[in-house]
Amino acid sequence: MDKASTFAGINHSFCVSLAFLSDLTISQLSKLIFKNVSMVLSIKKIFVGLFILICTTGLVKAQISPPGLGDANTAFWSAFGVKRQLDSLGKKQALSYIAIGRKSSPDNDNPFSKQAILVLNHEVYNSFAPHQQYSYALSYRRQPQYESSAPYERESIEQEFRIYGRYAYTFDLDKKLKWKNTVRQEFRKFFDTDFHKVEEDFQLRTRIKSQLTYALSPKNNQKLALSAEALFSISHLNEPESQWGSFGYREMRIAAYYMFNIPHSPFTVDIGYMDDLIRGSQSIHHGGVHYLAADLIWNVPYKKR
Repeated sequence: MDKASTFAGINHSFCVSLAFLSDLTISQLSKLIFKNVSMVLSIKKIFVGLFILICTTGLVKAQISPPGLGDANTAFWSAFGVKRQLDSLGKKQALSYIAIGRKSSPDNDNPFSKQAILVLNHEVYNSFAPHQQYSYALSYRRQPQYESSAPYERESIEQEFRIYGRYAYTFDLDKKLKWKNTVRQEFRKFFDTDFHKVEEDFQLRTRIKSQLTYALSPKNNQKLALSAEALFSISHLNEPESQWGSFGYREMRIAAYYMFNIPHSPFTVDIGYMDDLIRGSQSIHHGGVHYLAADLIWNVPYKKR
């Protein structure tokens, strides 16, 4: 669940279990990544660290892009997905995934500090014409809500049911470079942990995304993806009275992903960074919310029944 508006303060994310890391190690890692190292060295260390994490825990997160987790300093998102080919031509696919996310408190930079979200998602894709694709999906998200003042204890749980569809058009700029533009429309319905009404009744949200993907090497199908996504929404509120909010721009998400296939296996790994720039938030004055993301997708080929 991810809300960028003032009244829509819902977010998402999914995290790998890191019980084997001490508090000291996590603190050092956070400082290394977010403060004291140059950008180039930080990115290299992040990629190496996340790859080790994936290999040792078996959890994953592919370019299943992180949801917004609300105002924070840093966040971590991880997912495991299964992508199935639904036809022999490779035009129809289904992707199901489970994901979790964690985030920092407002007063620290530890991206593993607090549980942020649990996500279950199922999406069906159809490449119905050259360069064109549509998809539709159903999603469930469960997200803790925290107090706005120290010690930022958890005060409630919010649940979200989401349906969405998207249309994408891809331009082949050359043999290695592709430019994909996507429009996604969402309907989001919110409840508390007992399925009672919450302050925000439901939300209609439009997402517009542009992504460049460059094929680095045919070896292990290595790719680099850079993207920017703008989010616009309008909400219907239950409190303080039943009314519509205003439609407007809410946030911008800028991301970079490195993607590759694990040799001699059906798995694809995506490792990335995302900067979530939330309109009107405290974090935007410090460069936004900085995410680390790691997914693993199991690719299942088509089989005749």
